[in-house]
Amino acid sequence: MPPLSTRAALLVLFLSMLARPAAAGPPFISDDPEPTDYRHFEIYAFNSGTTNSGGTAGQAGIDFNYGALPDLQVTVVVPAGFQRPPDGAVQFGSSNIQFAAKYRFLHQDSFGVDVSFFPRLFMPAGQSPTGSSNASVLLPLWLQKDWAKWSMFGGGGCSISTDSAQDACQAGAVLNRQVLPDLQIGLEVAWQSGTAAGAVPSTAIGIGVRYDLTDHAHLLAYVNRGVQNADAVNDFSWYAAMQFTF
Repeated sequence: MPPLSTRAALLVLFLSMLARPAAAGPPFISDDPEPTDYRHFEIYAFNSGTTNSGGTAGQAGIDFNYGALPDLQVTVVVPAGFQRPPDGAVQFGSSNIQFAAKYRFLHQDSFGVDVSFFPRLFMPAGQSPTGSSNASVLLPLWLQKDWAKWSMFGGGGCSISTDSAQDACQAGAVLNRQVLPDLQIGLEVAWQSGTAAGAVPSTAIGIGVRYDLTDHAHLLAYVNRGVQNADAVNDFSWYAAMQFTF
């Protein structure tokens, strides 16, 4: 197992790669292929974090999505970060600003499933203790199939960094159900590879909910627990957000 200081740094790296607090997608780690509706907005005010033996690290910020074209969503995420080692004080700082574009190129009505490509650029966070100083790009494909009150979505891709030791891949799948007119509940399995920098692979199982307060305001919450290398990577993770759609 890496030393404590290394585990704390890897925790921040792990969070920066998985925090795409991106709708079916958020609150889950896995995303869905459905872009924001044309000329509509989705805005998330979110908080997320992960704890392990190296401490706790997290982010809070705004995730802004706009339907620029009928099958194209553009995204900007502006987060601030925090981390607390087990034997130290809480640190705050900037995190990695993200730019992304989701393009759906296959549709369920003609192909049987929705499929989207959703590249995401993570800008360097400079010398901040709560973000990666390297730029990286995540290149995933996301798929979804709906039937009755159920949907299944997921996929994955790889993150390529200006520091090749930080390159990693991720994958996940969610089974989601509309249990009440205003309530969705989903179960997720998510996997993250190790890196040349010494991070070990991880697998987690989580549950997420979405509750519609109104037609334009929605509460989202998610928790997961690592089942592979949990002590080193992910004892417990959370995501919570207020989503506004208009």
